[in-house]
Amino acid sequence: MDQGNYSRVAEFVLLGLCSSWKLQYFFFVLFNFLYIAIVLGNLLIVLTVISEPALHTPMYIMLGNLSVLDVFLATYATPKMIHDFLYEPKTISFEGCMAQIFLLHVFAGGEMVLLVAMAYDRYVAICKPLHYTTIMNLYKCTGLVVGSWVIGIMHSLSQLAFTINLPFCGPNIVDSYYCDLTLVIKLACTDTYVPELLMLLDSGLMGVTSFLLLLISYTVILITVQHHSSVGRAKARSILTAHVTVVTLFFGPCIFIYAWPFSNFPADKVLSVFSTVFTPILNPIIYTLRNKEVKSAMHKLKTWYVKPSKVNLLLLMFLENSRHLPQALCI
Repeated sequence: MDQGNYSRVAEFVLLGLCSSWKLQYFFFVLFNFLYIAIVLGNLLIVLTVISEPALHTPMYIMLGNLSVLDVFLATYATPKMIHDFLYEPKTISFEGCMAQIFLLHVFAGGEMVLLVAMAYDRYVAICKPLHYTTIMNLYKCTGLVVGSWVIGIMHSLSQLAFTINLPFCGPNIVDSYYCDLTLVIKLACTDTYVPELLMLLDSGLMGVTSFLLLLISYTVILITVQHHSSVGRAKARSILTAHVTVVTLFFGPCIFIYAWPFSNFPADKVLSVFSTVFTPILNPIIYTLRNKEVKSAMHKLKTWYVKPSKVNLLLLMFLENSRHLPQALCI
């Protein structure tokens, strides 16, 4: 089709998760609760890491950044989905759709790379403990965190580059609650074989490379811990269990969705919700429940904020200032 003779669509229509109004009211309440829990839970981890000097180590700095990415990953589409549960029609502008695609791949790509960086950090800590502080210094930790964001942005720009200029001239119905790139590409009024192939190669290369690096890292770690003491093995396995669980929850849905990227299965919506809502809420639970340092830091944080002596001191200062206020007004 001649790209000079088409009128680009102004908006896309999202079909959402379901068509039943009763279910949509239920989902409105459920996802509101889950979204608030995601934001509060992950921000609590970020605040804990920042406020506790003992957690200013590469492992916990990366954990804090993972929580930031989880908040963003839940935010790029979830508030829009919650809003659409109560309104018809569920539409999104062309620019908003492209923004969702861009943000999804920035945060998902960044999280993939960050999970690999966290696996590398655990590999150094367990397999080369005597050289850990030398290898995983502040500069390398900062480079890994910044690198995850840079790679995520580059990956997203490469996805958007061959999508934004496609001729969208007619069909505009997306069978999802957000602009899924695999569904949006199929709406273009042209042969989409090349864009589909490029998208598959781009996402596939990043996903498979990250997954293989994680697999190699954890395999080497598991082999290494067999030579440690029973206490060392128990601690290493506890940490690895948390990491492997998070990796499985993150990569499992991605692998299923992108194994058949241009075939729309009913399970795709469920897996998309799992990736963008349930994984971000499970990550802080998994890491905090299995980590004594984080739980101890959170207890200190709670004690500091609700400490009676601090409350009493602030109350006394307020009462003292209040007593002198009428005299000052008279003057």
